[in-house]
Amino acid sequence: MPENVIVGVPRTVEREGRGGRAEIGERRVVVREDHPHPVEVIALLQDLGERAWPVHITVSPEDAILEVRVPLLVRVGRLVREPGRLSLELVPSHARHELPLETSEAPGFVELLEESERDGTILVVTEDDEHRIIDVRRPGSDARLPSPLPPRRPEAQGFLTRALDLSWLRDLFEFLVWYLFPISYTKATEVFNALNTLSCAPLTVPPPCIPFRYPDDGCWGRAHEMCRLMKGMSVPVRKVWIEGWLAPKSRNHPSCEVHWGWHVAPIVRVRRKFWLFFFTTTHVIDPALFTSPVLQSTWRDVQNDPNSTLTPSGSRIFYLWGSITDVDNSQTEGVLATYRSQLQARSLSSVGPPPYAHCP
Repeated sequence: MPENVIVGVPRTVEREGRGGRAEIGERRVVVREDHPHPVEVIALLQDLGERAWPVHITVSPEDAILEVRVPLLVRVGRLVREPGRLSLELVPSHARHELPLETSEAPGFVELLEESERDGTILVVTEDDEHRIIDVRRPGSDARLPSPLPPRRPEAQGFLTRALDLSWLRDLFEFLVWYLFPISYTKATEVFNALNTLSCAPLTVPPPCIPFRYPDDGCWGRAHEMCRLMKGMSVPVRKVWIEGWLAPKSRNHPSCEVHWGWHVAPIVRVRRKFWLFFFTTTHVIDPALFTSPVLQSTWRDVQNDPNSTLTPSGSRIFYLWGSITDVDNSQTEGVLATYRSQLQARSLSSVGPPPYAHCP
């Protein structure tokens, strides 16, 4: 590892004027007052320390912080060798990731990634804004590891397990209410706007905001939180999941485009002219991509894969593969916290906060 790179869980973060100091591993680093955003950097380090989440920082020869990145704590779901790079599916993540193979560190990274693919080892993976992997390592003993989730191809449940699982009754009831009691487009817009007001301020990301302006990753947490809030508004809601080689445009990414393997968002039934359920359309609520509710077909089209597939689910499904639920909302809160930190770290970097004016 280069001497100017430090990776570890922040400890004893101390403010000093507008700047401060932090202990990371065996190193003490400084946030200088002449940093463009010293107060926000200290706040980010404090938040990561409280959550026992590692940070990847680049420092000057005087150990002053120059750049902050927030790694992912993930395992490898699938690894595919391609000319000059590895393409990876990381779990949990819906972004597309790659490892360039021309660097001197690549062989060591590949060894760790292959081990994770074999046995499910959780790794600390740091990437740039294009999701090119720049660092891979095992987590330290002071890192708090997230609950594991299955890959997108989990083992099938046995017949007896499926037969005894009566949750389908709850899903059926939710579907009938969702289908038979549509809402007006005006109501759908009100709901969308109410959710959109919870979008995080990129430099400060105060909880419980939702990081819509970090479209790269974390959609399953955003969707689950939106469904929880929509139920509180007495709005019938379900989810739609899309899989494919997805590449929607976004003014909230420095390159004006994001790349996904899958995506999920809440859906509502909207009545057109009459109350009757057969005069309805399905609309998607997705503030990460749109400024208003849109038809499901429009939502699919903007993701730029005509061969993509859609899978509806009940709102209780937190993670589709394995039908994982999140009854106490703890996993949702963890996902939102992770991607608030990602949004804040990007906003504190040289690219600045989104939206990006150069994007169409």
